[in-house]
Amino acid sequence: MRFALIYCLLCPLILLAQKPCDFSQKVTDSLGTYKATTNELVYERNFAGTTTQMYFSVALSDELPSLNMQLISRSKDFIKALCFDKNSRMYLQLDSGKIVTLIHVDSESCGTTLIGEDQYSHRVLSGYFLFTPGSIEELLKSKISLIRIKYAAETVDYIIKSELVSEKDKITSYPEKYFLDTLPCLDQ
Repeated sequence: MRFALIYCLLCPLILLAQKPCDFSQKVTDSLGTYKATTNELVYERNFAGTTTQMYFSVALSDELPSLNMQLISRSKDFIKALCFDKNSRMYLQLDSGKIVTLIHVDSESCGTTLIGEDQYSHRVLSGYFLFTPGSIEELLKSKISLIRIKYAAETVDYIIKSELVSEKDKITSYPEKYFLDTLPCLDQ
């Protein structure tokens, strides 16, 4: 009976516990410290033979946190290039109603296009964004519902799901809780 009572009391705590942190890199050397979480799928869209996936990872380089974003598009048709420039921004709309702005690192990039053996075009665009003062504190308080990215020539909105099961990879992720689950890893 006691075991059942203890189990009932501890079960909610276990469910609320932070998921384990998974790092792709964790290095300390004479130049400093760098750690980055593994890429996690936060957005996927399959429409008219074109697949677009967005992955996030957070990194900490000598106490400077950043968000690494990778956008991968795959299609047999032409894939329009999206480019970053010095004015590019990422806006995160929170469930609390607040909007957090991340600033793109000052470098121009339009990504790379590769042609696979299957004759599909693959466009890969990577971007690095810095957190503005107070943004991490806000992201630790609320889920995200929308990502708006200001590219060099246009602005694109990405609606974020609470649970995402990838049609391509069959991997399940929880994009709206990405920052709630991942930002605490920077302190480990």
